[in-house]
Amino acid sequence: MKDSLVIIPTYNEKENVSEIIRAVLSQPSGFELLIVDDNSPDGTADIVKSLMLEYPERLHMEERKGKLGLGTAYIDGFRWALARQYEFIFEMDADFSHPPKDLNNLYHACKTNGYDVAIGSRYVTGVNVVNWPMSRVMLSFFASYYVRMVTGMPFRDTTAGFKCYRRSVLETIDLDKVRFMGYAFQIEMKFLAWKYGFNITEVPIIFTDRTKGKSKMTSGIIKEAVLGVMQIKVGSLFRTYRRETETGLEQSFNYAEKEA
Repeated sequence: MKDSLVIIPTYNEKENVSEIIRAVLSQPSGFELLIVDDNSPDGTADIVKSLMLEYPERLHMEERKGKLGLGTAYIDGFRWALARQYEFIFEMDADFSHPPKDLNNLYHACKTNGYDVAIGSRYVTGVNVVNWPMSRVMLSFFASYYVRMVTGMPFRDTTAGFKCYRRSVLETIDLDKVRFMGYAFQIEMKFLAWKYGFNITEVPIIFTDRTKGKSKMTSGIIKEAVLGVMQIKVGSLFRTYRRETETGLEQSFNYAEKEA
């Protein structure tokens, strides 16, 4: 079984992709890296291919036919990782908003401390965001508060996109039934892991807004997240969350109540 894989989706990230690849692959934990590129017209994939010659055993790429969305990129990456038997699987942005050095802290939380999911959290020790206007800080902070109130999840940063999963989490979640492919994807994945009773922790990070390239955030993505939270909660009322444990099949909502 392989140890750890970082998944980074890209679309028009030529300004960042070379630097982020080198930063991830220079970390002491020895991560491998999968770039999932959505046919970036700016040549992002060509830059990755050139670096694959430099890192032939550690840098990988999946090229897709077009811009198919963040959620589908991660799900394709999850399937790629599970098929190749990686034990720890990470989500990360390409734009350095997620500090590469903090991959080691997420890894330590799962590998050493035994958590199933580690969330790189902007809000667990206050508000740790750099270069965002106050309006966006408030939008993000209260969006997380709204998600907590609706879903009951106890995490401070419910919309975070910087995470480490133990492979058993992704094997338990039916990836074919994940409904949301935009911003709400991050919320839904945390909610499912929580409802299945996995042990989840938040690891503090300092989030820095991108300085190169263009943000992918749109009003449509925000709208999907707001409406999606209600759909996630309502949908959960009509299903039972069970997973295989050492003592047999158990209902995970019992774990979720203990977490809360």
